[in-house]
Amino acid sequence: MTERTISSQTARRLAITKQRLAGARPPPTQEGITEVARSLRCLQLDPISVVARSHQLVLWSRLGPYDLLDLDRLLWEERSLFEYWAHAASIVLTEDYPIHRMLMRKYATTDRLRHQRLRIWLSENEPLRRHILTSLRRKGALRSRDFEGDQAERDWHSGGWTSGRNVNQMLDYLWTKGRVMVARRNGLEKWWDLAERCLPEGTPRDRLSDREVTRRAAQHSLRALGIGTSRDIQWHFTAGRYPGLPAVLRELERAGLIVPVRVRDDDATVWPERRFVHAEDLPLLQRLERDDGWKPRATLLSPFDNLIINRARTEELFGFHFRMEIYVPASKRRYGYYVLPILLGDSVIGRIDPAMDRRSGVFRINAVHAEPGAPLDRATGGAIRGAVQDLATFLGAREIAYPADPPKGWRAALR
Repeated sequence: MTERTISSQTARRLAITKQRLAGARPPPTQEGITEVARSLRCLQLDPISVVARSHQLVLWSRLGPYDLLDLDRLLWEERSLFEYWAHAASIVLTEDYPIHRMLMRKYATTDRLRHQRLRIWLSENEPLRRHILTSLRRKGALRSRDFEGDQAERDWHSGGWTSGRNVNQMLDYLWTKGRVMVARRNGLEKWWDLAERCLPEGTPRDRLSDREVTRRAAQHSLRALGIGTSRDIQWHFTAGRYPGLPAVLRELERAGLIVPVRVRDDDATVWPERRFVHAEDLPLLQRLERDDGWKPRATLLSPFDNLIINRARTEELFGFHFRMEIYVPASKRRYGYYVLPILLGDSVIGRIDPAMDRRSGVFRINAVHAEPGAPLDRATGGAIRGAVQDLATFLGAREIAYPADPPKGWRAALR
């Protein structure tokens, strides 16, 4: 198919719209959550809850205030979603189970040094593996601490926090291999059970070839991205697990399923690498080029939001340099502990440093920062205030405390 040329603005708008951050919001219901999950294919999990957990924020950015119990029902009752490894530990779709089975089959089978060490450790701790599986089979769902009295023959050693945590290491191995799954959660605490008891009836269990896995996953990745290079596709969704990707992309292009695109602006600014758009998204692309398919809104993004999780792509797409400062000493932080970028239209215009005090019910905005070139006017300040109020409603806050010195131009709205 003939290569298309589009502007960087159209590329940004396509990416944002495909991420469900522009256009009509899906309904804040179980159906809406599923709709967003199908668009994104994964919601990254992270334990930090200074505002809310990341996957909850990612859904809020797209749905607005919704009932967390609806997400729980999809995870723990209907089980149309489950926890597994995508580009990180994530919530994924049960309908994508055949794609994720490839990692389940291949995990710890490579010649990588860590996998060699893991196989040695597993062979020495076979009794612990059998005991965990037998206990789950006999007793049902259990927590990792329910196995704390069970001793390994040889401790797991690593340079990180997992060193000596033998039960957790074994559960992580069994989870990645698809033998056990998270059956439910109590806060952050996981309850584990056998995968066969967690997967719902009707779960697709096709054993796909590596090429078919790549063919399916690459299309999911590209459709979630909106527009992407081969590298973007490789490091999105099932990151690093696209065997034979270059050949598959050529095959998809020949079949007319993906379309090559170059990004060039009137001032001759060019993004050097060739990109792709999925053929099913061409009608949307054409509407965006005519400017009749662009329906932007203001929102705040989790630091792990799918739109910005690839930091290099984020910088190229939006000119926005973003790094988390959680592990930076407080005195050396430039923006704050848990910063949420502000998306308005097709630009990232600033960042806020918020925290939810659940005891007092106060949603505290510690700081607001404007990006260079951001529109510093009352209307923009009002759009930011609307997004903050929307998030405060979702969090159940009774009060919002704004900083004393927001950027000039936004100050009247953010007080």
